Amino acid sequence: MTDQATQTQPAVVTRNLTKTFGKVVANDNVSFDVQKGEILALLGENGSGKTTLMNMLSGIYFPDSGEIEINGMPVSICSPKNAFDLGIGMVHQHFKLIELFTATENIVLGLPGKTMLDRKAYSKEIRDISERYGFGLNPEKKIYNMSVSEKQTVEIVKVLYRGAEVLILDEPTAVLTPQETERLFETLRKMKDDGKAIVIITHKLHEVMAVSDRVHVLRKGKSIGAVKTSETNQQQLTEMMVGRPISLKIDRPVTETKTDKLEVNGLNCLTTDGVKALQNVSFTLRAGEILGVAGIAGSGQKELCEALNGLYPVTSGSVLYHYDDGSTTELVGKTPKEIGDLGVSFVPEDRLGMGLVANMDMTDNVMLRHYYKGKSPFVDRKSARKMAQGLVDQLSIVTPGVDKPVRRLSGGNVQKVLLGREIIATPRVLIVAYPVRGLDINSSFTIYDLLNEQKLSGAAVLFVGEDLDVLLELADRIMVLCGGQVSGIVDAAKTTKEEIGLLMTDVPTEVQREATSQEVSAP
Repeated sequence: MTDQATQTQPAVVTRNLTKTFGKVVANDNVSFDVQKGEILALLGENGSGKTTLMNMLSGIYFPDSGEIEINGMPVSICSPKNAFDLGIGMVHQHFKLIELFTATENIVLGLPGKTMLDRKAYSKEIRDISERYGFGLNPEKKIYNMSVSEKQTVEIVKVLYRGAEVLILDEPTAVLTPQETERLFETLRKMKDDGKAIVIITHKLHEVMAVSDRVHVLRKGKSIGAVKTSETNQQQLTEMMVGRPISLKIDRPVTETKTDKLEVNGLNCLTTDGVKALQNVSFTLRAGEILGVAGIAGSGQKELCEALNGLYPVTSGSVLYHYDDGSTTELVGKTPKEIGDLGVSFVPEDRLGMGLVANMDMTDNVMLRHYYKGKSPFVDRKSARKMAQGLVDQLSIVTPGVDKPVRRLSGGNVQKVLLGREIIATPRVLIVAYPVRGLDINSSFTIYDLLNEQKLSGAAVLFVGEDLDVLLELADRIMVLCGGQVSGIVDAAKTTKEEIGLLMTDVPTEVQREATSQEVSAP
């Protein structure tokens, strides 16, 4: 083989890969390739087979049929160790790190070697890799002291240290600020220039356009095809994913009156370890608006949502609920049921842990929200079943039936069930945490439409999100949390992604924060 032929040989080629789980065909004769020195984006709706395909390349699944070639040679990938030996490394969305270990210890963990760990030698090698790609990683730093982006860096350096020439990244920007995302993209471009083959699984089309060279689209387990990024656009990619035209514009309808519904003053919460989870958080949530909440993961979003719903202990502060007649009542000290009876609904981040019971069907999960309102000692499953069937029809929920366990539904359909159940309670305040995390573009826009409907009906919506582009288009105001504190509240129509990114990483002085908040304090 000539040198030129070797240079143009794809790093990875799959031919007719098929993988089934029972009667479900996750991948149906999928053929694709990724070149050396290329960033390939893998797109598709939820359940289209993206992760299954990458799991076969990384050795987690074994294909039922089909072929895989690495650097022109047919291979059989039976385990993650096989994949590493072939130069394939996958960085998962949920990091697999030991918090009490240093970066060096996590990176070399499991590698063959001497009984005694030569930390100095390993640290030098890791620093060399970090400097080569501009990571700036401290090998001796403990994982529990790291930010989310630093932890992701450790995962990437781990696969590079083990000799990966093909890198697979699953939703790599899901919890990064815009500045951290851009730094990651710069690093990926350096890896590409170094001849690495990179595959990114993502739902964020603007990032696909910004960093990829080509895009491969899957739909319902089948390969739709690959296009050069420079020769396509977001609209075309969406149509390839969904199979029909979809508007990519997120509406932000204007409401006439915005009266206060929740008034939060000086809210403070502690973790079980005595660490401040929320520190002097104050804001007002108004009827007929969507207040977006932005912040790096772990900045207090979870604790805020749960504290407002009586699920997290409040050490000090006040949460006043405003009735339509102008009177108020204190929510701190009330039970979750008492708060729910006032018209406050909560869609938590943990869909199948806190939101729904996985082994129960749709009917029973709907009934959990309303069973105590019955007028007889017997549970009324008939009306609950009717509600569940109404949700299926209204939200186009794909399910074998309302009597099947919700754990059998895809992530997007589970989220529709959870949000729909809370909406049929006609809430006056709706609190939603990461409602579109991991959802495809079609399911996401369904959720946005539902939130706007609640806003137009006069509900006050608190929307905790991670995609700043979505927050800027959907929300009326954006409150930024940093380290459990409010670092600013800005008008979504007048701010920029960069300004929010800076607020996500730094708490301004009290004077700056007051000035920022006063800009949007008037109804």
